[in-house]
Amino acid sequence: MVMVWEDLTVERCASFGAHDKKKKKLLLNGITGFAEPCKIMAIMGPSGCGKTTLLHSFTGRLATNAVVTGNILINGKKRSLCSREMSYVDQEELYLGTLTVKETLTFSANMRLPSKMTKEEIDRVVEETIMEMGLEDCADNRIGNWHSRGLSNGEKKRLSIGLEILTQPHVLLLDEPTTGLDSASAFYVIQALTNIARKGKIVICSIHQPCSETFSLFDDLLLLSCGETVYFGEAKMALQFFADAGFPCPTRRNPSDHFLLCINLDFDFITTALERTQLSMSTSSNSTIGMRTSEIRKKLIGSYKSSNLMINARRRIQQLKLNEEQDIESSVRSSSTWWKQLCTLTKRSFLNMTRDIGYYWLRTIFYIMVSITIGTLFFHIGTDNNSILARGKCVSFIYGFMICLSCGGLPFFIEELKVFYGERSKGHYGEAAFVLSNIVSSFPFLVLISLSSGIIIYFMVQFHPGLTNCAFFCINIFCCLSVVESCIMVVASVVPNVLMGLGTGTGVIVFMMMASQIFRPLPDLPKFFWRYPMSYLSFAAWAVQGQYKNDMLGVEFDPLLPGDPKISGEKVLTLIFGVPLDHDKWWDLTALATLLLVHRSLLFLVLRFAKITKSHLLWVYAKQSLHFAERCLLNYKPSISSKKHEALRPLSSQECVMSPNLAI
Repeated sequence: MVMVWEDLTVERCASFGAHDKKKKKLLLNGITGFAEPCKIMAIMGPSGCGKTTLLHSFTGRLATNAVVTGNILINGKKRSLCSREMSYVDQEELYLGTLTVKETLTFSANMRLPSKMTKEEIDRVVEETIMEMGLEDCADNRIGNWHSRGLSNGEKKRLSIGLEILTQPHVLLLDEPTTGLDSASAFYVIQALTNIARKGKIVICSIHQPCSETFSLFDDLLLLSCGETVYFGEAKMALQFFADAGFPCPTRRNPSDHFLLCINLDFDFITTALERTQLSMSTSSNSTIGMRTSEIRKKLIGSYKSSNLMINARRRIQQLKLNEEQDIESSVRSSSTWWKQLCTLTKRSFLNMTRDIGYYWLRTIFYIMVSITIGTLFFHIGTDNNSILARGKCVSFIYGFMICLSCGGLPFFIEELKVFYGERSKGHYGEAAFVLSNIVSSFPFLVLISLSSGIIIYFMVQFHPGLTNCAFFCINIFCCLSVVESCIMVVASVVPNVLMGLGTGTGVIVFMMMASQIFRPLPDLPKFFWRYPMSYLSFAAWAVQGQYKNDMLGVEFDPLLPGDPKISGEKVLTLIFGVPLDHDKWWDLTALATLLLVHRSLLFLVLRFAKITKSHLLWVYAKQSLHFAERCLLNYKPSISSKKHEALRPLSSQECVMSPNLAI
């Protein structure tokens, strides 16, 4: 299997709200190259040179306002690069920190490998992956999260690679796999990738500035600067190319440091340190002294375009395009079934919720503490005249505090959503499996919270006696908390970070509570907006109404004056609390359950269509912007600067010695 990219150009059009609608940015300009099996290729260059953009163009991850031209071929054929042929390791590490290395790999394998594979076969694949990535010593260690340290950065990076090679892809792409690692860890990661490549795989990784030992592991090198090719060929021949172009590498300098020094436009000049080393070498040339980095970069690009390297690369690409090999079938011919994905996701999510003390356990403790507090404040509330308003306040406190405490789960929802977004982008599973697995896995914890809180409050306060009434109270709390959890998850799916999510989630919940019985009786609410439709959309309104009926219907309260008849609960509900009695409490509970289904369906729709809608709008806008820019080219006139750029002075010898970037 061979991979070819020819004259690949990527332009990014102006985004929504940009000041200059005609402005386009050239990200890649005519990049040409190829990758062969059993070899590992490094894509190097300064920050912003287009390394990640090139990898994203291979995998189809570019933003929809990016316009791509050129060819990407596999075995001489233009085709879409499906996830079964290609795997991509992003810079961001996305996994659940409460799981061990072996559990993480096993869950991923169960979701992605064919369902016909037995448990023993899947376990064997996982064990082979652990051994291949050198994770035997930490296979049973947890990855680590906010309350536990876990794996080192190097082990996490190797785990990320291991997750992608489970399905044995033909092409493995990695975006800066050594970022944040020390030299030894980086060498170990690249060495593991080299071993993968030697097994007949194509391995391409972007890397910023590897040490000499790590650089020596690469077979091929693609050097980029400002989206253009500076060098493409064998990594070991890059030093000779720079020397032939008039920029030899000093004896004791890291080759990657020298390459970036010559093509990074952040450096205005080749400094006096380079001048001194060049003067001491027989192949040196005084033509580089005082040259601007942009001039050196331009000369290197010109040297490559006129060199045999470019000619040989073009010739090799033509050979690879003509040699149309038979389609290579992926070693994984089918993925796991939807049911197996659902079961695996449910088990993984439940295990994560069980082990993460902040997900539900900490909130359960707070719920119990709040329940005991409410129970002591309204202990044995009774049925005298003063207990009428006290019962109303008690119900308001119960649902008010419990609803607000549910906001504490938002940071954990966001972390779980990050893992979902990363795995969905790679085609591991869909939105329906994720939403249903979350419902099933969170069910036991919400039942535990509802039963513990409901029983404590009900018997300490002594609401309406009866097993049915107590069961209704607990079920009502469960449905209310489930709706709030669903609402929080919807907020978490649309906000960019935790802080904004906490503010937005709290605001939405308080807004819903305003239209309930907690602050003002429903008949007294303004009919426009608050009464219709907000009181019908507010989950708190249905929950509070249902509990009022559950507690007061059938109860008689002492009169205000001695000798007067007792006050029935029906009169209290209609005259004091303004609760309509045209339907019973079970209809209120049904409405609450309906809102639960609506919010869960809304979560599915947001996860399903939000990205698609945004991508479609950006795509339409990018096409319109591109056509508009092409029409404007007819009236384009180049502008000439009125001032000549004043060259900066070269660094002094002392400044060069003190500069860490130019140390020899």
